[in-house]
Amino acid sequence: MGGMNIMLFHSTYGLRPAVHAAADRLRAAGHEVRVPDLFEGHTFETQAEAEAYREELGKDELLKRAVLAAAPYSEQGLVYAGFSLGAAVAHTLALGDEKARGLLLFHGTSDLAANASTDELPVQLHVADPDASEPHDWLNSWYLEMRRAGADVEIYRYPGAGHLFTDDGLPDYDEKSAELAWKVALGFLATL
Repeated sequence: MGGMNIMLFHSTYGLRPAVHAAADRLRAAGHEVRVPDLFEGHTFETQAEAEAYREELGKDELLKRAVLAAAPYSEQGLVYAGFSLGAAVAHTLALGDEKARGLLLFHGTSDLAANASTDELPVQLHVADPDASEPHDWLNSWYLEMRRAGADVEIYRYPGAGHLFTDDGLPDYDEKSAELAWKVALGFLATL
């Protein structure tokens, strides 16, 4: 089976080296990967700086940039993927794209629109356990809502890992959890 067309969105820290490394990992597995820079070159070293910029940019502008990045390729049937904030963006776009082939989420989810509906969209989430950004009660209700919307959802939890445990340039990095997450994620993509 051929590779997927993947739209990979960065975290609130911006388009950092770890995101390019993730894209390279996906390309090495035979996938075509696009990594839009939703922050137009801005990257951040601290959560506080990153959050301040994201607030300044605003959710509507962020989603507009993401939609514009994905639109030229959506006819091909994209797999939407992302890290934390980027996962929330990917989540929103995938549920709004009837041609979406899959949704691969690292460290994040998003609210569902009240009328969200999908036709057995394959969804895989990798999340730290515990994760203050994605608490258990939220994930449980998110899972149920996604199932109700018609998605085929798998959640993988990584005990003891930090929030952005796949980014080797951040304090949250956990090599063992990151490697396991990538192994499972690449297996998931191979089934699409």
